[in-house]
Amino acid sequence: MANVGLQFQASAGDADPQSRPLLLLGQLHHLHRVPWSHVRGKLQPRVTEELWQAALSTLNPNPTDSCPLYLNYATVAALPSRVSRHNSPSAAHFITRLVRTCLPPGTHRCILMVCERSDAFASACALARAFPLFTHRSGASRRTEKKTVTVEFFLVGQDNGPVEVSTLQCLTSATEGVRLAARIVDTPCNEMNTDTFLEEIKKVGKELGIVPTVIRDEELKARGFGGIYGVGKAAIHPPALAVLSHTPDGATQTIAWVGKGIVYDTGGLSMKGKTTMPGMKRDCGGAAAVLGAFRAAVKQGFKDTLHAVFCLAENSVGPNATRPDDIHLLYSGKTVEINNTDAEGRLVLADGVSYACKDLGADIILDVATLTGAQGIATGKYHAAVLTNSAEWEAACVKAGRQCGDLVHPLVYCPELHFSEFTSAVADMKNSVADRDNSPSSCAGLFIASHIGFDWPGVWVHLDIAAPVHAVSLGPGGAPAHPTIRPSLAGQPLCFPCWPLPTGLAAPTLSCIQSPSLAPEHRLSSSETFCVRVTRPAVVPPDLWSPRPWEQCGCCVQSFPTRLSSAGGPGALVSPFSSPRSQERGGEENPGLCPQLVLHRL
Repeated sequence: MANVGLQFQASAGDADPQSRPLLLLGQLHHLHRVPWSHVRGKLQPRVTEELWQAALSTLNPNPTDSCPLYLNYATVAALPSRVSRHNSPSAAHFITRLVRTCLPPGTHRCILMVCERSDAFASACALARAFPLFTHRSGASRRTEKKTVTVEFFLVGQDNGPVEVSTLQCLTSATEGVRLAARIVDTPCNEMNTDTFLEEIKKVGKELGIVPTVIRDEELKARGFGGIYGVGKAAIHPPALAVLSHTPDGATQTIAWVGKGIVYDTGGLSMKGKTTMPGMKRDCGGAAAVLGAFRAAVKQGFKDTLHAVFCLAENSVGPNATRPDDIHLLYSGKTVEINNTDAEGRLVLADGVSYACKDLGADIILDVATLTGAQGIATGKYHAAVLTNSAEWEAACVKAGRQCGDLVHPLVYCPELHFSEFTSAVADMKNSVADRDNSPSSCAGLFIASHIGFDWPGVWVHLDIAAPVHAVSLGPGGAPAHPTIRPSLAGQPLCFPCWPLPTGLAAPTLSCIQSPSLAPEHRLSSSETFCVRVTRPAVVPPDLWSPRPWEQCGCCVQSFPTRLSSAGGPGALVSPFSSPRSQERGGEENPGLCPQLVLHRL
């Protein structure tokens, strides 16, 4: 997917779905409001109005559902009809999932997103998450063609007029920011080190006409940034504080966004284990989010003064690494006794918010960080945690999260009860709590706030995005979960419960399984091989035979990336690893879909 361009247009135009595959997506009651005249040009001559209406009648989202309209070239998918009060009305997380599993393959594809105007922004951002920019798969590097996905919005509800050019520009800027942040987070530290991250900042600055302020290495120490310097001083690539500043005329307030940019977190000398360290390339998620959001905001003409502050470091080990018991002087002028080198994010952010307060004169400071593992326990993997000294801003953040699809939920803000967890006998505070059962995510945020002062008159907002960053990124190996094999399916028809086959055509059958001896339910490893034979019914013309007929099944389970085939007519060999057809198609990998022997209804 790394070479996929995402375009938002008022109208994607008409095209035969066999030449431009199509996904129609929306809540079921919204899909029923789409007139046939609007989709006819995108579906004919392959799909009739009767077939379109029949497909809609088969959809039963629980929470989602999909139905192929024409082979694997056109699909309609339904989002949950209702969501709870703590979810986004757009059902944004389900949009990303459905696009990843239901969008037909092809070089030029189209998505028709059916929603209310108020859900367009969240829907666009959710679509963007389905198309990550980073990959180092060798097959992807051999494919040089530029793929495009064109997105058209069909708005329903009261404000259902055409989408304005300004709205399309806003959606483009926002989704470019989402994909930029995702690319940085997905890139491993041997490429995305502090030097590389600075280049990303400079690239955005050049695009916006802004020269960044950069404080690096020994200059950090000399100027009193003991938090950032202490965390990153053991790494080969030195730590840095970088600032992008947007200062428009007529600004009435100054806002600072401060991002945690730990490009890799080993835990330092309080080292993480072999199971908790993989994935720590994502510990720069806060800084990546700030960079993407800053670019989008400035491109859309943000009217107030806006500073993006990036606290960059690699929490590494070595002779110069910070030790537990060391005491650091931070930019706020307060001293910190280190009792856990794996509580490093709060140290760099403490310097960042102090700089925003003292040097940038910010009225509003918002810090964003993958700060605590406890956040996922407190608010889950889909809701970021928000901690703030302002009840008004707490409510605004929750509302904004529901509107944009980046959900947030409040943490307890009570420094008079929680900040004593950092009591030190030899310094102003420790950097890690004494009692991990006492709201540790709230305490971690309060550590940051203490370096601007709990009596500071401005607005301070802290977003802990630790679990959401891990939930939406590519996995440490980039692979989905292993499938479950059910050998009992041998000799049974492929599962096409809702595939509208032409009259008189029988479903393909799975006629043979060649594999090691399998238990009734076998967990297939990525190194294990198996083959199946998919028989094309004799009455099905070869040119209508779907390259991957099992994609038409709506009950598939996730699997590792596969290469699948349907070449050779009746009895064609299908292998998950190589085939003449897959080579003919450029070896296109199809993550998340399996042949029928791993398809089943629970």
